[in-house]
Amino acid sequence: MFKHILVPTDGSELSRATASRAISFAKEAGARITIFFAKPEYPISYFGEGALIDPTTPEKFAELADQQAAEYLGKIEQQCIAAGVECKSLAVTSDIPYEAIVEAAEQSGCDLIFMASHGRRGFSGFLLGSETNKVLTHSKVPVLVYR
Repeated sequence: MFKHILVPTDGSELSRATASRAISFAKEAGARITIFFAKPEYPISYFGEGALIDPTTPEKFAELADQQAAEYLGKIEQQCIAAGVECKSLAVTSDIPYEAIVEAAEQSGCDLIFMASHGRRGFSGFLLGSETNKVLTHSKVPVLVYR
């Protein structure tokens, strides 16, 4: 039934467990996977009296985000290879993860989004709880929520 599954990740333990289950699901269904990560955008700081200046440049921030994406996506790619499931990775920069997930599913031609029920927020990831709810609300592609 499903032939191309989008698996968003934020690198969290729950997200990795969800990806493992998605890989099993894809193998059983004979589907391929696109692993997705939404990289954070460079935070814009507002400076006032007494504010600390972050020494990270936009370029350095982007480099760190790319490294993080490669790490998270690479781990899941290795699982796909070990399971014999065809996969590709996709990372885009977005501070609105649910929109990026929905757009990635549509542009990649996915017929299912397989995602965790919740996750974490911050530079190290993005909030999948409310993001999952927003994906469910806005996606035209079916969504399978794993708990």
